[in-house]
Amino acid sequence: MSYEDVKKVWMNGRLVDFADAKIHAFSHVFHYGSAMFEGARLYKNRHGSAFFRLDEHIKRLYDSCKVYRMDVSLSMAEFKEAIVETIRANGYDECYIRPVIYRGLGALGVNPFHSPVDVMIAVWRWGKYLGEEALEQGVDVCVSSWNRMAPNTFPAMAKATGNYLNSALIKMEAVTNGFSEGIALDNAGRVSEGSGENIFVVYGGRLLTPPLAGTILPGITRDSIMTLARDAGFTVVEQQIAREMLYIADEVFFTGTAAEITPIRSVDHITVGAGRRGPVTERLQKDFFELIRGEAPDRYGWLTPLPVEAAVR
Repeated sequence: MSYEDVKKVWMNGRLVDFADAKIHAFSHVFHYGSAMFEGARLYKNRHGSAFFRLDEHIKRLYDSCKVYRMDVSLSMAEFKEAIVETIRANGYDECYIRPVIYRGLGALGVNPFHSPVDVMIAVWRWGKYLGEEALEQGVDVCVSSWNRMAPNTFPAMAKATGNYLNSALIKMEAVTNGFSEGIALDNAGRVSEGSGENIFVVYGGRLLTPPLAGTILPGITRDSIMTLARDAGFTVVEQQIAREMLYIADEVFFTGTAAEITPIRSVDHITVGAGRRGPVTERLQKDFFELIRGEAPDRYGWLTPLPVEAAVR
């Protein structure tokens, strides 16, 4: 990941130079983690450049803000235009998109109502989250000793920055012990998700994934894969998943905006299936990437073309 070619960042209605994209040290978000964020992608394909499910990402961002009682001054249409403006200012035809809505400089203290709601939009070039080779070869992961938050402690359906301290613990533990990623269990010991990815298990001829009530983020890529899988003839079931099912599954894979569709070849040093990308994962990768590359019809309306005037010159 590199920020060397990032020129401009959108902050509270204006574009500023990368070097000037700063917040005050007394900002509420700096002390209490009071921010909601998103991660979306602009893909370059054979028809030009297109956002993948950008409207759904913006809707999830606004839903996260609603949970935390943060009123956003921009309409969702205006927010979308601000994203386009930021991409135009940086001259990208393909990029990762990171909008953040946060509590800014106001009165410190746990009560956030005396701090303004500020907005930042950043874009940059970001390749494959878990490595270029991971999409085919898979990754080695562990079950983390850190659980996901219990119900009614933190709202897991909100994509809040503070929630990702838990993710950082899971990721650091995994990396320190020689794994690419960690899988968290929920407070009852059932499979929840990765540090920044949803998870699917192929078992008994069915495609299984934890339910939304399993303290997971409602992933947009997760939802897309469920749709693609059903259309491909697979049985998809949202259900609780026991930890040991990870070891005896035919296939396991991650999904996410950053991770896309990444197979898992081992869990806790136990080989999953044949120890490489399985046929179900490969089929879903094929259907997913053909759609975003413009090689297959966008029959779901998931792609939004980047306006011509915003395209790289």
